[in-house]
Amino acid sequence: MSAPTATASVVLRSEVDLPESGKRAILISLNRPDRLNCFNTEVCILLARIFRDVVDEVSNDEDGDVAAGIFTGNGPSFCAGADLSGPPDPLAQSSDLPHHLDNNPVHQMGRVGVPIIGALKGHCITGGFELALACDVLIGDGTTKFRDTHVKFGLAPCWGLSQKLQRRVGPGRAKIISFTARPIDAMVAERWGLLDEVVPEGKSSVMRAVELADLIGMNDATMVKRYKRVIEEGGATDLETGLRRERGLGIAHYLQAVGDGMTFERAKDYITDDSRPRM
Repeated sequence: MSAPTATASVVLRSEVDLPESGKRAILISLNRPDRLNCFNTEVCILLARIFRDVVDEVSNDEDGDVAAGIFTGNGPSFCAGADLSGPPDPLAQSSDLPHHLDNNPVHQMGRVGVPIIGALKGHCITGGFELALACDVLIGDGTTKFRDTHVKFGLAPCWGLSQKLQRRVGPGRAKIISFTARPIDAMVAERWGLLDEVVPEGKSSVMRAVELADLIGMNDATMVKRYKRVIEEGGATDLETGLRRERGLGIAHYLQAVGDGMTFERAKDYITDDSRPRM
């Protein structure tokens, strides 16, 4: 793992070499452990800037060297929400104006072309909950707790919680979580589909995220990016439109694959390789 780099210490970026795939993962860490990684305006701007840089890096990564992003928090918690001593401007964070979206970390996360794995622990509260939901895959440990306190304090969500949560757990459970403002522990979160995996005791969520990133990196990088895009686009519309979008992906991809002459050859070589791991 490379040494962290950042414009300031409240958000860190480092890189993790993935041993099996030979690729790398970009690790982004909230770094205010004494404040349970609560975010203020500075954190939001830095986080958005770092994810903007990741968007550009992945877009220019012709070799598919970046397998995934990993998003976590240093210390005992992922993120306990907004720092009320200096919270970001909610009007700016709710705005669709381009200069506001530039500094919206959730918007920038949504532009990243490779999967983002959330490595969670401890508190994931309100705005921190929304940052977690901006990830593609959520891995937690036994300490992970989610809580949406918007209604408790008369606040409105502006980073997608009202829409993304119900898509993960269903509208009924989303309403239980949001209307009661009660915490949801890791066991319930995994059972309801909010957490995709809970790591066993003694293993960190970051360790598991690195393993998943390495597994992702062992596959065709172009297809991973395209698959992510079609899942997201299809999930945001009705089934028929989503199926049309998948067919469009297939046509575009296979026109290229048939043209390069390599994709099917690689598949045949893999299938006929007697030394490959078997299920």
